Amino acid sequence: MEAKNDTPPPLIDQLKDYAETRIKLAKYQAIEGGTTIAAGLISDVVTIISMVLAFLFASFTLALYLGSVFHAWWMGFGCVSVLYLIIALAIKYNKKRLEKPIVNAFIQKIFKD
Repeated sequence: MEAKNDTPPPLIDQLKDYAETRIKLAKYQAIEGGTTIAAGLISDVVTIISMVLAFLFASFTLALYLGSVFHAWWMGFGCVSVLYLIIALAIKYNKKRLEKPIVNAFIQKIFKD
């Protein structure tokens, strides 16, 4: 029976292999993080565009409906404009209370595991 010579490779070679493995792992983790952020960003942009279009068409629909109720198109669009003015003022005066949850949501999205 032959004696096996199972001597481990020199320490320098092991350290080189370890460093190469760590570099590969860091690259893969960076790629995973970047693609996750990109995919989230793309899906968020598509969602926002869809919501803006739905909001826009709903606004036109409401304005046209109110115009037909008041028998004057300008009154329908005026009512919708006043509604948006009221919403904008409410947001402006409650800005501080609205900022914190939005900032927290962005931070959670960036640092989610």
